[in-house]
Amino acid sequence: MSKIPFEQAVHDAVQADNRYAADAYQFLRDALDHTIKSLQKSNPSAVSHVSGPELCLGLRGYAIQQFGPMVPTVFESWGLRNTRDIGEMVFNLINTGAFSRSDSDQVEDFENIYTFSEAFEKPWLPVRGLKPSPSPSRPA
Repeated sequence: MSKIPFEQAVHDAVQADNRYAADAYQFLRDALDHTIKSLQKSNPSAVSHVSGPELCLGLRGYAIQQFGPMVPTVFESWGLRNTRDIGEMVFNLINTGAFSRSDSDQVEDFENIYTFSEAFEKPWLPVRGLKPSPSPSRPA
């Protein structure tokens, strides 16, 4: 399949599967670029393919960097509810010709990598059981 402009691929993907917003696909591409750069920092010559779990973890870090505690709200508005949705989007882009895959890649590679609650909500919750430190006493 020949490469097509990414905007056209997104249009085609949204037409074929309207569960996900066009902005989600752009974010996915940016998160993939971010993930590749991060993987190359640890091993500059080794990155020729990003696995489903690697992409999910990279996307997690990128989402927190970009949106902080608003990630759940943004993702919900885009139709993203779990890591399987990330895989569905990847395969929608594969079907348009925008992304490529290896023979062993499958959408199930993206299942249950983490829960969105654990990844995007829990980090922002206050830690229970911690008592505030006492105020230093002032001289009378």
